[in-house]
Amino acid sequence: MLPRLIVGLVALSISTGPVAIAATQTDVCVYGGTAGGVAAAIQVARMGKSVVLIEPTGRLGGLTTGGLGQTDIGNKMVIGGIAREFYRGIRNYYADPSHWKWQAPANYRSGGQSWTDSKEDTMWTFEPSAALAVLSEMLNREHVQVVYHERLDLQHGVIKSDGPSPRIVAIRMESGREFRSRMFIDASYEGDLMAKAGVSYIVGREANSTYGETYDGVQTTEATKHQLFKGIDPYVKPGDPTSGLLPGIDPTGPGLEGAADRRVQTYCFRMCLTDQPANRQPWTKPDGYRELDYELLFRNFEAGFNQVPWNNSAMPNHKTDINNNTGFSTDYIGMNYECPDGDYATRERIVADHLRYQKGLMWTLANNTRVPEAVRKEVSKWGPTKDEFTETGGWPEQLYIREARRMIGEVVMTQDNCQGRKVATDSIGMAAYTMDSHNVQRYVDANGHVRNEGDVEIGGFPPYPISYHALTPKRTECANLLVPLCLSASHIAFGSIRMEPVFMVLGQSAATAAVLAIDESVPVQDVDYPKLRARLLADRQVLEYESPTAVKGVPAKSLAGVVIDDDDARVKRQGFATRSSSIPKFVNAGYRTDDNQAKGEQSIRYEFTAPATGRFELRLAYSAYPNRATNVPVTVRVRGQTLHRQINEQRSPPIDGLFESLGMENLSAGEAIAVEISNAGTTGYVVVDAVQLLPVKSATN
Repeated sequence: MLPRLIVGLVALSISTGPVAIAATQTDVCVYGGTAGGVAAAIQVARMGKSVVLIEPTGRLGGLTTGGLGQTDIGNKMVIGGIAREFYRGIRNYYADPSHWKWQAPANYRSGGQSWTDSKEDTMWTFEPSAALAVLSEMLNREHVQVVYHERLDLQHGVIKSDGPSPRIVAIRMESGREFRSRMFIDASYEGDLMAKAGVSYIVGREANSTYGETYDGVQTTEATKHQLFKGIDPYVKPGDPTSGLLPGIDPTGPGLEGAADRRVQTYCFRMCLTDQPANRQPWTKPDGYRELDYELLFRNFEAGFNQVPWNNSAMPNHKTDINNNTGFSTDYIGMNYECPDGDYATRERIVADHLRYQKGLMWTLANNTRVPEAVRKEVSKWGPTKDEFTETGGWPEQLYIREARRMIGEVVMTQDNCQGRKVATDSIGMAAYTMDSHNVQRYVDANGHVRNEGDVEIGGFPPYPISYHALTPKRTECANLLVPLCLSASHIAFGSIRMEPVFMVLGQSAATAAVLAIDESVPVQDVDYPKLRARLLADRQVLEYESPTAVKGVPAKSLAGVVIDDDDARVKRQGFATRSSSIPKFVNAGYRTDDNQAKGEQSIRYEFTAPATGRFELRLAYSAYPNRATNVPVTVRVRGQTLHRQINEQRSPPIDGLFESLGMENLSAGEAIAVEISNAGTTGYVVVDAVQLLPVKSATN
């Protein structure tokens, strides 16, 4: 290996672009002052190495200080290390009476998963200013050097050495300033440093077939939540296609079910509002307001929708965290596709357009007479605060970039990891949230009506480990870069991992690995995992977790014959999107339910091929409970025949409390057989789990 100075001179000799005006030398450079970036910088400092944290804007913390005060957790017990220190710091911040200006502490209760009970030493809901104060104090205690308002030069910003294991020698900002380090961490939401370093990545959704998944790619069958009312006309002039589609409807959609595309799940601003008159600003109509942008909102109301289209979560001091909810809300669907690979001018235009849309939405909900009066009254009670985001008129600067680029690294986290079919043995932290994607597009369906597509919310699985090598690029692409935010994951797995506490966990783990790579003089791909693990555990990271109260399913692989679970690739499904694991028994991670809704519109089909010639028994698994339907229609199709059954799901399955027999069939090897279940005509919840094709031994054996 060449000495660092020589490597730098060689790389500089082949680089182009503006001449550097200044240089900063550190052991580690963290690009991106997100909460994950802050955690990374703090960890480097604690391990005795020099570090610089570069934030392209003037505000630290990303979404954590940008309005997302309702912490999406999944499971609090898997949040450890510096991340947990932050939430402890939030608790301590609010223990100071001076921080309760607009509300008495005793009168505040957030509710939901983020609620802090009296036994916790942490707090999971907070004002943006509180998060900023706590993160800043944590950085100051470690004397971390923070550089603001420096953006990576997207044309000539990464200076690399050559060779089979290339390294970043320095990164250059638009100003010409250079930062030279032995290790680099890309902690940005967009993954600019990763991309400009020549690391492989993807934008959009993989096909289900890429990694053997069921929830990646185009997902019209999952489109049951955050959906528009049915029957809404998509055209500017109802019934007149020549008048053109309403704004935001993709004329090329939706695409083939499960197929890949370049569309990106939607963005929004997480608004911090208040109903405290002395601290409230009024809603204002933005420049460039277009009423036509909200025509789908009006038509949705006229179709029968009658609630405020947002999720209002209470924060301290009579403030809120507002998030998207229902079919037309704060998410600006389909208007962000250019953002991940866009230059700064493109992104600034997208941010401005999102701000105009969301300001216009709030003004419309409060003032337009086509909005129900009750909704107008409720929205008018709220407004942006005067004491948050004071430099930007009460509106967050940070757009909620739910997903941008995703690295294709040495390991790709997939749906199998989320649902426990594959378990990482080199854990550097845990994810625990639902596989969650917001809507991706609006399209015109086969009936000529507008629908949303892309929303997927699949849970019912326990916390799972994240592989260290999902943070490392391929060794032939870069040997000294770690990527804890735009990590290597499929679209749907990223939807589970992409939570702010997890980003903080991964930032700390990435920093630990970076320091060990320096100490051992090895590429990041070759960091000794036992040493990494030992240090992470010493620093109170949580690498494994098993709930003492978890209800465990029966593994499909432990059952005889051929078993097809509800998540199997051999399943075709319409609806049945909600996952649960609350009522045993069940196969694998859980079962699905129709939520006792959309009767006649939800179905599932299991497709078998007989593994041999012989006699087989078909069995159906379901989880019994008193609220279940007693008349679940089941259809078996074999050799051109159709056999009908009705299952009473209130009755415990007679075979091991897990299966009900659907009868016997003589089958030839390779012969097809299908089992279909629907919720047509049912009264009560319908659940679907697994189907088993079991060879029957003859009496002579």
